[in-house]
Amino acid sequence: MTHLIQSWGLILLFLLIAAESSGVPVPGETALITAGVLASQNKFPAIEWVILVAAIAAIIGDNVGYWIARKGGHRLLDKWHWTRRMRDRFLPPSKRFFERHGGKTIFFARFIAVLRVAGAWIAGLSHMQWWKFLFWNAAGGICWAVLVGLISFYLGHAAADAIQKWGLIAGGVAAAIAILLFVGMHYVSKRVVREEE
Repeated sequence: MTHLIQSWGLILLFLLIAAESSGVPVPGETALITAGVLASQNKFPAIEWVILVAAIAAIIGDNVGYWIARKGGHRLLDKWHWTRRMRDRFLPPSKRFFERHGGKTIFFARFIAVLRVAGAWIAGLSHMQWWKFLFWNAAGGICWAVLVGLISFYLGHAAADAIQKWGLIAGGVAAAIAILLFVGMHYVSKRVVREEE
């Protein structure tokens, strides 16, 4: 099993993160967290490779979602009566919002579960300038990959050490701290986006 993870793990990580970033609701961030923890236990390629693959997958996936929405999103929304109503109701305010806060939104969307899946599509539908989208998307993707990858790696390492030294209770405490850190990151990023509105 370890050999299989070593051989195919980075490819699977890339596919999950790219798919999530392009708009498919799959567990991309969970895959990154898992890869970081496994890398800390030497059951996965080095954390540098995990971070690099995660960042590239996030950037490519977001750009795929952006271009799909930009080129074909309006045709899809024109297809049915209920989607036309949604388009007419939500697209004008989202265009105005992206004109004012698009860059920051794309950056922070990377750290918020629902926006991570939908942010690129909304940017594409709103016809946000691609170069601006690419810059903020790349910045967010790289920061997200580094932050989540390193936190997972070091907390996974700490949890493994704690279990080895003090048993499962200490490992549970380390896992609880990790969960609180991730919840805190999501809360702070949501609050920043809300304040920018």
